[in-house]
Amino acid sequence: MTENTTGGTARAPELRIASGLLQGFREDLVTDAFAYRPLPPIRPEGRWVRWLPRGLRPRAGYLPHVLVGFLALLALLVSLSPVSRGVPAGLDLVVGLMAATPVLMTLVRPVGAFWAVVGVTMPLSLAHDAGLNWPWMPGTFVAHLAVVTVVAIRSRPRVAGWMWLITVLVGSVLPVLVGRAPEFGPMAFLTALSLLAVTVRTTRRQAREEVTAQREVTAVERDRRTLLEERTTIARELHDVVAHHMSVVAIQAEAAPYRVKNPPAELEAAFVTIRENAVAALTELRRVLGVVRSADDAAPDAPQPTLASLDGLLANVREAGLQVDKTVTGAVRELPQGVELSAYRIVQEALSNTLRHAPGAAAGVELSYVLGGLGVRVVNGPATGEVPPSPGAGHGITGMRERVAMLEGEMTAGSTASGGYEVAVFLPVPSRPERPAEGEPA
Repeated sequence: MTENTTGGTARAPELRIASGLLQGFREDLVTDAFAYRPLPPIRPEGRWVRWLPRGLRPRAGYLPHVLVGFLALLALLVSLSPVSRGVPAGLDLVVGLMAATPVLMTLVRPVGAFWAVVGVTMPLSLAHDAGLNWPWMPGTFVAHLAVVTVVAIRSRPRVAGWMWLITVLVGSVLPVLVGRAPEFGPMAFLTALSLLAVTVRTTRRQAREEVTAQREVTAVERDRRTLLEERTTIARELHDVVAHHMSVVAIQAEAAPYRVKNPPAELEAAFVTIRENAVAALTELRRVLGVVRSADDAAPDAPQPTLASLDGLLANVREAGLQVDKTVTGAVRELPQGVELSAYRIVQEALSNTLRHAPGAAAGVELSYVLGGLGVRVVNGPATGEVPPSPGAGHGITGMRERVAMLEGEMTAGSTASGGYEVAVFLPVPSRPERPAEGEPA
């Protein structure tokens, strides 16, 4: 089967596959092969660093550089050792330096180091005709194995496959060209084993990084979704509170002229304007804030809770096993519905947090009615129960802060000296102007 392209000739799938392989080979091992890519230091907080002496830990980031230097030294020493028989006298040091140089090149030009070790292997093999694993002499054997391993660590997994194929090609073609039997079995096996281990390690590390990144994204999205849900709840409650008051204003403005006998035309016109503005504001409010309701999310039939319902809330948490006391100071009075609703929700969330995160602890709720507003304080002791605390992400505290910010109040939350937790909130209440006495000018 062939593929036809507009304006071109049919192209066999085999040719397309071969073209793709050649393109990948060119990108991995040819294009910018000798580009400068210095090996960066590793993070000093790695799991292997803790095994080092404390004085060496700040320099632990350069451990890979030291390891590469050791491998280069090993290639040099093997080239100088008696194992490298067959090397002409006086040239052993030159041969050793030629074998060690590509290893050091992996620190700055990794792909170029691979081509360098392949290039060094060919001329040195002609001067070395003794021993096994020809065309690799002992020094270049160590150097080649070290180079392919380091380059595989610093490159994508596909590069490891190309290097292994080239290693096998050099070990099989070069002996044939000089009339020797191929002896590349040990090199092919060891490089395959090393490259496989490196590839598995790289794949696992990439998978772990992707999972970590996905968890971070999921956590951010979860926090954002929780914040949006809390804001949506606040918007709904704000809609209910403001809509109720605007409806009352519209109804009273419509009924007010009928409560006055023979009202002046100006007064009737004023009440009509008030009612029209109230209805228009109510319509606009429902249009803007009503979008937070879904199609199947109808308004609650029951009225929103206030501080008068707080005793019922405390009874419920006592039945759940939380010992809680309530203290009220100041002159109890009716507050704006938004303030009472927010205060109720804050106490509710704080007690729920106590049940989840401090099982067995006792809690106290304090309400302080002052001239400028309402003070709410919820404090609990440390966990004393056998049930372990539930983990939390701080979403409840975020919701409390949203409510307090909506009313331009103040809030503090944090641990106490006894090991418990305290939430303190002040919700300002604007003072109402006193109604002038009858007969006095307004």
